[in-house]
Amino acid sequence: MRCVIARFPFDLVKSEVVAKMKGVKPEPVTGEYVIIGRHHYPVKQVGEVITRQDRRDFSAGEVTRALTRLGFTCRPAPGTEPAAVERSAVETASAQLGGAPEQG
Repeated sequence: MRCVIARFPFDLVKSEVVAKMKGVKPEPVTGEYVIIGRHHYPVKQVGEVITRQDRRDFSAGEVTRALTRLGFTCRPAPGTEPAAVERSAVETASAQLGGAPEQG
């Protein structure tokens, strides 16, 4: 698949990405990450290995889009999932009855 990372075109193949990452020790995940085999790699680490460019030259989003299009599972940074909004008892009951709570 052809993609552009840091203004440079790359022809990436899923099996080649897996082969390049084989034997590479995953760094601690602090941001977006990709699952390759049984390992969780930061997308910036994978981008650096597959493009041979400095991590500062591309964004995590560029690499995430490319890896997702190749069929890899990419996830957001740990702890960045939207927090559940807690409802009061009145709001919960109103939602169950299909109405909006009265504003007083």
